[in-house]
Order: sequence, then C-alpha cells, then structure tokens
Amino acid sequence: MVKHQPLQVYERQLCLSCITGIYGCRWKRYQRSHDDTTKWELLWSVILLFTFSLLLIWSYFWWEADNDYNEFNWFLYNRSGEWTDGTVPILATTAAGFTYIAFLMVLALCHVALGQQLNLHWLHKIGVIAALLTTVIGIISVTQTWEQEWDVIPISFQATGPFLHVGALAAATALSWIVAGQVARAEKTLFQVVVVLLYLSVLLGLYVLPLYLTSPCITDPSTLKPRPEVFGHQGAPMLAPENTLWSFQRALQMNVSGLEADVAISVDGVPFLMHDLTLRRTTDVGKVFPDREKDKASQFNWTDLQQLNAGQWFLKDDPFWTVNTMSLREKNLTAKQSVCSLEQLLKLASYHNSTVVFRLQRPPPEHPCYTTWINDTLQAVQKSGVPQSLVMWTPDDERAQVTQSAPGFIQTSLEKHSPEHLHRFGISRLLLRYNQASAREIAEYSRNNISLTLYTVNEPWLYSVLWCSGVSSVSSEAPHILKKVPYPVWLMSPNEYCLMWVSADLLSFAVVIGIFILQKYRMSGMRSYNPEQIMLNAAVRTSSRDVNVMKERLIFSEVRNGGSAEELYEEHGFDSYSGQSIRQ
Repeated sequence: MVKHQPLQVYERQLCLSCITGIYGCRWKRYQRSHDDTTKWELLWSVILLFTFSLLLIWSYFWWEADNDYNEFNWFLYNRSGEWTDGTVPILATTAAGFTYIAFLMVLALCHVALGQQLNLHWLHKIGVIAALLTTVIGIISVTQTWEQEWDVIPISFQATGPFLHVGALAAATALSWIVAGQVARAEKTLFQVVVVLLYLSVLLGLYVLPLYLTSPCITDPSTLKPRPEVFGHQGAPMLAPENTLWSFQRALQMNVSGLEADVAISVDGVPFLMHDLTLRRTTDVGKVFPDREKDKASQFNWTDLQQLNAGQWFLKDDPFWTVNTMSLREKNLTAKQSVCSLEQLLKLASYHNSTVVFRLQRPPPEHPCYTTWINDTLQAVQKSGVPQSLVMWTPDDERAQVTQSAPGFIQTSLEKHSPEHLHRFGISRLLLRYNQASAREIAEYSRNNISLTLYTVNEPWLYSVLWCSGVSSVSSEAPHILKKVPYPVWLMSPNEYCLMWVSADLLSFAVVIGIFILQKYRMSGMRSYNPEQIMLNAAVRTSSRDVNVMKERLIFSEVRNGGSAEELYEEHGFDSYSGQSIRQ
C-alpha cells in the first residue's frame, strides 16, 4: 500500500520545469538543485556568454553591411566565376545561430534569477561549440577577403550609437533584478561586495559612455549643409542592367545630378562601359561566342560587342530581387539592352545636363591601345559634344596633357591626398569609398574647396551620416531609395541629446536602487520561512546526490510497514522538525 504523505504534495511549477528542462534536461523536481554551480559548468557559462557576444557583433556587422551586399557578391563572383547571392545563406545561418544562443542565454539568466544550479545539457554544449567555431571561421574569412568592410561598424555607430547606448542601459538596468537577487541570496560578504562592485562598474561605464560617443548628426540643425547630390553608380543597377543606357535613363528618372560608369577600351579603340574584366556575367557572350567566353572584354572589337545582349542576364539572375516589381514594358526594354559606348552615355548626359564621372581601365600591355588609351578616350569625349564642365576626369596618367587639351574638365582624383597636393596638380574633386574619409577630413576638404564624392552609398542611414558630415555628393546604386530621403533620418541638437542622456541615466539609477531595495526585502521575507529549504536542504550542507535521492524517495517510494516521512528523514540523518542534522 502506498501512503501519501503531506510532503508529497507540491505546487506545480510548469515554468520552472520548462526552464530547467530545456536548458539541462532537468524536467523533474528531484533533478533540480539549489547547490552552487560547479566550476566546469561555470566555464561553460563563460563560453556561452563569449559566443553570444561574438554572434552579437557578427549579426550587427551583417545588419549594417546591407549597404554593400552587392560588393560582397561581386567579390564572390571573382573567386568562383558564378554569380550567386552569397548573403542569403550567411544571413539565414547567422539569424538561426544568434536566436539559438540568445535563447540559451535567457534560460541561463533565468536559472541565476531563480537560484537554480546551471547544468547545460551536452547537446546544447555541442550546439554552442558549433556556433562559436562557425562564427570564428566567418570572421576570419571576412577579414581575409573583405577586410575594409569592418569599417562599417564604427561608421554605423555614428548613426546608431546614441540609441544602442539607451538599449544597453535598459538591458543593464533589467539585469539589476538578477544581480540584486544574487547579492541578497548570498551568505558571503566578500561575494556580495565583488558582485556589487562589478555591476556598478559596468553601470557607471554606461552612464559616462556618451562622453566618448560622437556623431555628426548631433549638431545644431541651423548648421546643416545642403542635401548632397546623388550620382547614379552604373546608372540605377537595382532597377535595370548596370552600365546600360536603360540603367542611366532610370537613374535620371530618379533626379540624379550625375552619372558614374566604368569604361574599358575595345581592340579597335572604342571606349565602352563594362565593370568586369570579362563579359561572362553581364552579357550572353557564352552563347554568341562560346569559344571566347573567358576572354577579357578589351579583347573584343566594337562590332563584336554590339552583337551581345546586356540585359537578359538581369532578368534571369535578378541580382537585387527587383525583377518582380518591374512592369511588362520595363522587362521588354531590359531584355533588349546592348553594350553601351562611352559616347552614347555622354550624349545622354549632355541632353539632360548631367555630370559624368567614369573610371577608365587601362588595357593590358599586349593591347593595341595600351599606349594610346588616354588619347582614345579623350577623342571619344570630344566627339560626343558634351560640355567640358560636365566631365569629371579621373585618370592620373597624362593629366597635364589632358588639362591643356580640355581645360574645362573637372579634374578628379581616385587617390586620397592632402588638399595642398591636390591644389598643386589642379585637382578640385575627390572620388573615394565612403570609409576612406572621416568627418574631420570631410570638413578639412570642404574648408579647402575640395568637393568630395563618396561611393557606394545605398542606405538612408549612411546617406544621413554623410549629409550631416558635410559631404557634397555621393554615388549610389539605389538613387530610387535616396530620393525618398529629403532630410537626415535623425538630427539632434547637443542640448537635446544631453537631456536624453542625463534623463536615461537618472531613470536607470532610480530603477536600480528601487530593485535592490525590493530584492532585499523580498529575500529577507523568504529566508524567514522556507519549508522546502528547512526540510530538504536542512541547516547543514549535504551532497547534491543525497538530497536528490531523498527527494526521489519522498515523492516516489512506497512506504512500507507504516513508515512515515519523519522516518525517511531520520534515515538520511535529519530531524524533520528541527531541521538539524543528527549525524555524528
């Protein structure tokens, strides 16, 4: 006969069972423990925290690198020879890994808050190690192949820093509940002092962090400079095939003030628009000239180039996931695009009174135009009839000769130099990647009358940061997106930001103090009477194994010969009434 003793009646704790069950597969009450976490499990907790921090940085990096996804895919194409959107699997695995690790972190914090022993299940340990190794491999790979992109993190902080600070402050304030609980629950004064000091150090660091945060968007709105002009980088390549007439027409429909293109020279000396070294990605050269598919673009003559289709690849590959937004007319126009010559682009720009900047690729040494490439390009520009004031000339070779032949050209450099050096060579404009000029350098160039054009700027947050920094123009693959940014995403005066910062700090401090007081009062009440602690843990510490066996027998064992719960306690060396050990 099974006797049901009063000690067998427990209040259901479904939430606690789920927390300990999912984290460490401890679904039963007798499997749980309030003992101190072992050093081995503490080490795993540190590994979990490190993995979470690393994945947080990795996720933030890819979130902000959205501006340069096309650049990343182009790097992959140069390595593999096949065009694919390599960001999709990276984003999917990053999101899955971060969600999983963040969930484990929440469960671990719940264990700490509830005073439960941490015991991560071995399957989760494998998952944590897999996430850690995958993230480390990803970081190393990006560093080796796309190192310059890491600059997007400090640049993005200029846009997100003030708001990330508020978020971090909110998270640290919320953690005070767990910290205060640990301090109130602890019996050793040294442990309490160390925990409080560590927590207050982190909190104080967050309170004063805004002293070291800088953003050009924290400025007096009255000093905001005019909206930067937008150049269509390769036209509007998100809406039409890059470097085609249709792409540049689409860019002009978005009210761009300039057009940017990549120029190569054919065997017979005709400058034409092409970004890649070969024709494989953006034309049907494999279909028209199967035996010349891997030949360099500059090895074709203009007659051969005119036979190629430069638009069908866009409809097939859909590199920016925009084909489904195109009308039937736009798809038909896209499918009929051919390779565009520099002269055709210049005539279009002249008709719309739009500035043109182009990067000229020098042909290889065996090319017939290797020594005449500057003259061939200059003749094509002059033949187009475009006003010289609309042409931004970038090649450094024979710049003095070009200046004499076409003094009206806007001399532009692709290399970063001091204002004095640029003035010495008659250069009045710079074309740089957006990470090559800081806010201080932008201001210095502006003071010295050097116009700065930064590329490639596709995201509104980056456009806003550069706008507040005083950039005169940007080159974008997404002029249709920047067209919808009539004002910086956010702009705040220093006084407004100071008010927000101080208010957040004071509110956080008041909440933290209140939580510490509440937890102390709460824990003191729990210590005055805790039946489970009195009867199961007693006043002396026993091994976790003994306590678990005792719990299991109290709940599940059959009590023979009229045995009572008190006898079971005495069998394990406890006085069930006094809570004192009777072992000698």
